[in-house]
Amino acid sequence: MVARWAGLPVLAAVMLLAAACVNPSTDRPPQPSASASGGAQKRIAFFGFAKANSFASATFAGIEDYAKAHGAAAEFFDPNFDAQAQVRQIQDAVTAKRFDVFVVQANDGAAVVPALQAAVRAGIAVVIHFTPAGTRYDTAQPQVDGTVTLVDVPTRNGQTLGELAVQACRSRKLNPCEVAYLEGLKALPLDNARTQAAVGVLKQAPGVKLVAQVEGGYTQDTGRKAMQDILQRDPGIDVVIGSSQAVAGAEAVAKGKQIMYVANGGSRQTVKAVQDGRWFAAYYLPVRTLGAKAAELGLDRARGEQVPAANIMTDVQPGKSLGTKEVLAGVTGEYDE
Repeated sequence: MVARWAGLPVLAAVMLLAAACVNPSTDRPPQPSASASGGAQKRIAFFGFAKANSFASATFAGIEDYAKAHGAAAEFFDPNFDAQAQVRQIQDAVTAKRFDVFVVQANDGAAVVPALQAAVRAGIAVVIHFTPAGTRYDTAQPQVDGTVTLVDVPTRNGQTLGELAVQACRSRKLNPCEVAYLEGLKALPLDNARTQAAVGVLKQAPGVKLVAQVEGGYTQDTGRKAMQDILQRDPGIDVVIGSSQAVAGAEAVAKGKQIMYVANGGSRQTVKAVQDGRWFAAYYLPVRTLGAKAAELGLDRARGEQVPAANIMTDVQPGKSLGTKEVLAGVTGEYDE
């Protein structure tokens, strides 16, 4: 979900860097790296957002699960949300020649491009996980030649959030239905692409009125502040969209009000809020399962097998991104906030 989603407090400045994208990937497997020769145990390097981030930790748990079950090993490189530190870690890992597979959750999708190009040239199987690597946020196609993607396309995410909000309005037959959108971070191009997609859906829906569009961030504190500002201007708001953390903060401020919440995130706490009827819906992804899928794609590629170059997270089962109460029945979530 930077995602915004699902607890990704990505630094506001990191996405401002620019880097040129290159041609889309083909399905050709990379040449074996030094560590891949001689039938040695395959090794996966995971460059996650941060070890302290629950989403990244759950992703790594899935990677480890799959690696251990298939005779491989995995290691988490922790940049602690520092985009440049992550770039250096990738560069150092390329030089070390210890890894056959890189799984990369880019804190800055543009800044990592040169390092990923070097990894591909070194024969490392590179899987781009969750956030696109490059400067386009409307496609799952690889933007670095030779890589494999397993991403949540930000514009599709935004469209889905908008559709869920419209469903919420229709569920109570509200006309007009007043909606507030809590953006992630205005400084992030990725968040801006998601916001534009969501707003586009809302503005086209008859009877739906977008009355507030403010930065909600990825913490309960930022969500509380945003909701306080919204309620001062418009106490009759009907629907609120935001990251799962921001929505939790907004809900605490608006106790007693009949507001329907649409959360961008799929933690156990978020799923339960939807199942209990406190929140209308959530954009759900099976995070640990998706970590395992990234490991599968990377190891298959490293072993010379053909794999799809572009993979969309919502296509991986259980695909329940339109997570209303009915859709999430029986789901528990795969990580804690």
